[in-house]
Amino acid sequence: MSAPITVTHVHGERISVASGGVELLAYVYRPDPEAFESRKPYAHPLRTLAGNTVTGYRPNDHRWHKGLQMTASHLSGQNFWGGNSYVHGRGYLPLRDRVGWMRHDGFDTVDAREDRLSFTEHLTWIENGGEEWARETRTVEVHSVEPREGAWALDWSIRLTNVRAEPLRFGSPTTAGREMAGYTGLHWRGPRDLTGGDVLGPGGRGGKGEAGAADMMGVRAPWLAFTGEHDGTDAHSTLVFAHAPENDGAIHPSHWFVRSEPTPTVAFSWAFFEEFELPPGEGFAYRYRVVVADGAWDRERVESWLGTHGW
Repeated sequence: MSAPITVTHVHGERISVASGGVELLAYVYRPDPEAFESRKPYAHPLRTLAGNTVTGYRPNDHRWHKGLQMTASHLSGQNFWGGNSYVHGRGYLPLRDRVGWMRHDGFDTVDAREDRLSFTEHLTWIENGGEEWARETRTVEVHSVEPREGAWALDWSIRLTNVRAEPLRFGSPTTAGREMAGYTGLHWRGPRDLTGGDVLGPGGRGGKGEAGAADMMGVRAPWLAFTGEHDGTDAHSTLVFAHAPENDGAIHPSHWFVRSEPTPTVAFSWAFFEEFELPPGEGFAYRYRVVVADGAWDRERVESWLGTHGW
């Protein structure tokens, strides 16, 4: 049974969700001011029901990593990921004139019920010179806050439409020439204490630490789970990342980008190995789920939860 939640909206800044005295999520839609970090909304902190934080914010290795964010690392020569841009043969460069941003244009709905929050947000993707390239409709839902399960769920969907007069080309560092670095799309950065965590996938894939992450890197699979042990609290947390069924028929196949070391990170990469184009006036859509759980979940526990919580 889902527990009651409390929703607080600081207008113009953030929406937060709490349950049982714990702030589970803060969705910050007033962008941070540093343009080089690609100003855009983010979800941080994310916490388990026990109060353990499972997102990192502006870590010293990548200041542009901020909790859970929608990103695009390579988009028609622009960087909507933030920070340095990968250029084949030259490595990562601080190309400030290539970093775009996402403008919050407003909410259609903010529907806060006793045990569920849903909001629909409109955004515009703007390249570094100020030209509007894409319109996004984003829906975020918090649901299934279940103390007996020790978990809650966040659904995040995107519909993006090209408003340019020419195609938008989506890629990644791997499509630009860097092997097995195909990060882009919805991206989670974990806190530093989850470094070295275990990664599981369906069909027996994954395993301990970075070896488990390497086994899932670049793989197509319906879900991926990341488990780590916290400092100070004698506790583990597990995050389960899952594709909605309709993502199989999306504009381009997705692959997992995942690292356990040196940084705990997972991305639903929509352009890991190959670029794809979005013609003018056309759009695409994806829908994702992130389950935030207390404890070290095994493969059976993950599949049981996913099998009993439909879309």
